[in-house]
Amino acid sequence: MEEVKRVDGEDVSSAQAVLLGALAPGVNGPTWSTLKIAFFMLSLCLAAMLGLAFSASDSALILHVTFLVLITGTLFLLLTRFLDQTGLVSVEHQMQEMGLAPKDSGEKSKKSN
Repeated sequence: MEEVKRVDGEDVSSAQAVLLGALAPGVNGPTWSTLKIAFFMLSLCLAAMLGLAFSASDSALILHVTFLVLITGTLFLLLTRFLDQTGLVSVEHQMQEMGLAPKDSGEKSKKSN
């Protein structure tokens, strides 16, 4: 089921928020949640690969997959620290920065005068 948020009278689905987060400056909540899910799935795949490497007793494969696990863990740690320092951006703010936010009728009448 898709989560729908209201932005100034408009519906914004989670998928639209993630796509908007990919194009606009900053990281919104739905985009960060999607990244966390992607990292979790990647860690599951790497854990399975590491288990298979240990069962095959191939030291080169174990070393290679362990290196991939370290790269993944480091990248996730760096992203988490970066977002702790900068904070998340709201979907509404990203829409305003890209010029996609609906404008008030009062603002339109002021600009036309």
